[in-house]
Amino acid sequence: MYHPDLIRHPDSCPTLVLNADYTPLSYYPLSVWPWQTAIKAVFLDRVDIVSFYEREVRSPSAVMKLPSVIALKQYVRPSQFPAFTRFNLFLRDKFACQYCGSGHDLTFDHVVPRAQGGRTTWENVCTACAPCNLKKGGRTPRQAAMPLHIEPIRPTSWHLQEHGRRFPPNFLHETWHDWLYWDVELEA
Repeated sequence: MYHPDLIRHPDSCPTLVLNADYTPLSYYPLSVWPWQTAIKAVFLDRVDIVSFYEREVRSPSAVMKLPSVIALKQYVRPSQFPAFTRFNLFLRDKFACQYCGSGHDLTFDHVVPRAQGGRTTWENVCTACAPCNLKKGGRTPRQAAMPLHIEPIRPTSWHLQEHGRRFPPNFLHETWHDWLYWDVELEA
């Protein structure tokens, strides 16, 4: 019987990595390892194999099905607060301009402009499309008559993971579905 996993190149068989509590280490980006890293972790006895691909790899002395889902044996505690990065900022703001809602040509904007003493902090930076950022210029949202949809906050890692669940990756192997919970309806 034909099975698509049998003809897959091993490099197209990523392994979903779960924490010791069987939840993904991360939703966005999704916690996946290349097959080589997963097999190394198996041999070092750092993970339990939860599910396999049909695809096998061979060495002179062994044959092994590639793991499609693994769980760490020791729990990794996620950090409470994520790093301030452009990507994390866009994720916090759901990849939408906080002035008009557009998801195109995104930049970031200082709510209180740096020229007026504003700092680059979670609470003073928001996602803005280039046209709104240009229109607002060096003014505050109030001065520019451009109210924010949501006031910027410092997100927790949990907050970003919840937002990340709204953006499933392009590749989800069938063996991963029991471990991932993607929102069926995306917010407008």
